[in-house]
Amino acid sequence: MICYAVIDTNVLVSALLSNHTDAAMVQLIGRLIRGEVVPIYSAEIMQEYQEVLSRKKFKFELNMINYILATIEKYGIFVEVSSTGVILPDMKDLPFYEVVMEKRDDNAYLVTGNLKHFPTEPFIVTPRQMLDILDRRK
Repeated sequence: MICYAVIDTNVLVSALLSNHTDAAMVQLIGRLIRGEVVPIYSAEIMQEYQEVLSRKKFKFELNMINYILATIEKYGIFVEVSSTGVILPDMKDLPFYEVVMEKRDDNAYLVTGNLKHFPTEPFIVTPRQMLDILDRRK
C-alpha cells in the first residue's frame, strides 16, 4: 500500500552517508525510489534538499543528488503551504511541518531523525517507525 510522507533532510543525509543497507533510513529511501512511499514536498523543502545535499563536507556525488531530487519531483506531490502559526524549537523545520499538515487528510507522515524538533503527534515518526507502518499496511 502506498503511503505519503514528508522526508526531513536529516533522513536523506543519513541515508546517503550510511554504509549499512539494513539501516532504517536507507531502507526508507529505497522504498521511496520503488514507489511505496510518495514524497510530499514544497519549493522550500526542495531548495533545502539541494543546498544541504550539495554541501562539500558530505562529498555526495552530483549524479546521486540529482537522482534523488529528480525522483522526489517526478513521483512526489508538490504542495503549496498555508501558515500554521506553529512555533517549533527549530523554526527551520517549519516547512516540513506545514507540508505534512496540508496533506493530513491523506494520512501523510513526517519522517525525521529529530522527533524533539516537532510536536508529539502520531504522524511524526522516525524512519524505523515509518517502515513499521509500511509493513503493517501490506
